[in-house]
Amino acid sequence: MSAHLDAPARERVIAAGAKPLPAILKPLSLAAALVGFAIFGYGVAIGNNRVWHAFQLNWLFFTTISSAGVMFVAVQRITTARWSRGIIRFLEGYVAFLPVAFVGLLVLLAFGKGHAYPWWTDLGELKPEKQLWLGHRFFAVRDAVVFGALAFLQLWYVWTSVRLDVGVSPEGGAPWAAGLRARMRVTFGDERRELHSTHSLQGKLAVFMALLFGFGWCVLAWDQSMSLDPYFFSTMYGWLEFMGGWLVALMTLAALVRFYRKHLEAEDLITEAHYHDLGKLGFAFTAFWGYLAFSQFLVIWYGNMVEETHFFTLRLTNAWTNWTMAAALLTFVLPFFGLLSVKAKTYSPVMLFFALSSFVGLWLVRYVEVYPSVYGVSFNAPFHIWEAGIFLGFLGAWGFCYTSFMDAFPKFRVLLLTSQYRDEVQVPVDPRTMEPLPAHE
Repeated sequence: MSAHLDAPARERVIAAGAKPLPAILKPLSLAAALVGFAIFGYGVAIGNNRVWHAFQLNWLFFTTISSAGVMFVAVQRITTARWSRGIIRFLEGYVAFLPVAFVGLLVLLAFGKGHAYPWWTDLGELKPEKQLWLGHRFFAVRDAVVFGALAFLQLWYVWTSVRLDVGVSPEGGAPWAAGLRARMRVTFGDERRELHSTHSLQGKLAVFMALLFGFGWCVLAWDQSMSLDPYFFSTMYGWLEFMGGWLVALMTLAALVRFYRKHLEAEDLITEAHYHDLGKLGFAFTAFWGYLAFSQFLVIWYGNMVEETHFFTLRLTNAWTNWTMAAALLTFVLPFFGLLSVKAKTYSPVMLFFALSSFVGLWLVRYVEVYPSVYGVSFNAPFHIWEAGIFLGFLGAWGFCYTSFMDAFPKFRVLLLTSQYRDEVQVPVDPRTMEPLPAHE
């Protein structure tokens, strides 16, 4: 990755990050959320099970992207990356959706269990091992605890990051977060000591988050997606689930960075090198996601075991064929071949096209994960107002959470971009004595 080592003036960074987002975004997002969830509420009221399936697939889609985005932020700390300091706050904002996602999961587990999970009322027909794993109480508690713990850890991590920048910036931002900003400043002390103590804490949080993220999303993928076909199993399923979110988090960040560069008039802070770096990451993880998907398919096809092959046979026949092929085309084929050149990674219209391709492609991936398992052999794939409306609701909720966060806190990592001590964190120190830790390599 490219390193951006020149320190801009703090006043310049604060001024650029203080510019609010376009005023239309928040009410527009809120309106979309209200319309979408009104459609969901109406579907629930008339007893339409499809609204729960649409709710589930959109929950998986938006939540994997948001959680993976914060995990990528933590990876920047694990690797002590410097290239991303000017843009990483745009990805930290994804954390704002996680409390809403947690509430959505509780709604699904509490009120949608008999509608969303086909096995819920026929658990006795499964093997004893699956009866144990999918036992109603164990299932609900497991998912709520796993996701709740991960969301709490990710919120804590972003809190520590934002606190550093609030502590060195003048008061400003959305009024709703004034109390949070004041709380961040109460215990903020010497800049150098705060930098090192926070860096040390984030190192621990990032490692625990990585472990919980990998384990937690495997469990959630098995429960919220793979279990819809209780006779199918794959050890690679969880990886595909969270790496799809990881890929689209990076691709959407590539689009957001272009928006912020223009809107904030920050050509000196967000550079062409950032465009290229994100393009390379988008290309690399497109290839990795394709590798995982093909590896899972190849092993199952070659093994030719009916308890495994029926999963793909269903998705490659009748009404599901075109949806499955479109998902593969948009998520892998187009971005992989389209992003081979340097110019494609840096030329905004092209990169925005492939970011949209990945975004739509992953939604189709989630669709063919959920719907064929629920509706089985079908000559008409269900897609109508329920799917489109509930997608609109989730998109609006995500947009409202994200814009609220970004207008409440500094939009740049002010301290890590401008502090004279910013590069001391490359060699960790004891935050109590400020002496370098021994045996650091």
